[in-house]
Amino acid sequence: MAAYKRVLLKLSGEALAGEKKTGFDEATCIAVANQVKKLTEEGVQVAIVIGGGNFWRGRTSNTIDRFKADQIGMLATIMNCVYVADIFRYVGMKTKVYTQFECGDITNLFSKDEAVEDLEAGKVIFLAGGTGHPYFSTDSATSLRAIELECDVILMAKAIDGVYDSDPKTNPNAKKYDEMHISTIVDNKLGVIDLTSAVLCMENKMPIFIFSLLEENGIVNAALGTAKGTKITVD
Repeated sequence: MAAYKRVLLKLSGEALAGEKKTGFDEATCIAVANQVKKLTEEGVQVAIVIGGGNFWRGRTSNTIDRFKADQIGMLATIMNCVYVADIFRYVGMKTKVYTQFECGDITNLFSKDEAVEDLEAGKVIFLAGGTGHPYFSTDSATSLRAIELECDVILMAKAIDGVYDSDPKTNPNAKKYDEMHISTIVDNKLGVIDLTSAVLCMENKMPIFIFSLLEENGIVNAALGTAKGTKITVD
């Protein structure tokens, strides 16, 4: 039995690219889709935000204006959501892609009421295009949409299995935290999630669970509360 009724799943674009690190790895996307399908069959309502790092990381460039770089990043997240939503349909789920701004007939304009109706009808919804504004990361969009949609938790899939006191890739003695309060992230400006996102979650009591997408059945385990990750508490 899943621990949550409605979740916001945050996926990184790089994770969906697999070992290629860019574009899409279809096998990885299908594996993610099959895990989410298991959740929907258990009655869990799933909304998804996907980062755009497999296509664009404009903040590393000094040649493009930040405003334009962020707009390109928004478009990258739309490409990811449109692609992954179709993979989800391929494995047998109903989906809908929302954006905060008009994209012709490619996406639907975000409406909380319509999004909630879709979730309650068993559709998986994709929330693309970030917040619709520059200077905000997809982490911020994740927190905002999770709060708007009254999700029970943010499930944040990363390349590592939680929060450490130092980089486990370079420090074999790095200590992993099984649980920490959101105020620790805010007060110490930890780079676990975007600071704006952390403040939003702290002020609106939105818990986060950080886990590894590489863990077998990691998404399912996270929804069941059995994944090997870090629980970010807000109480």
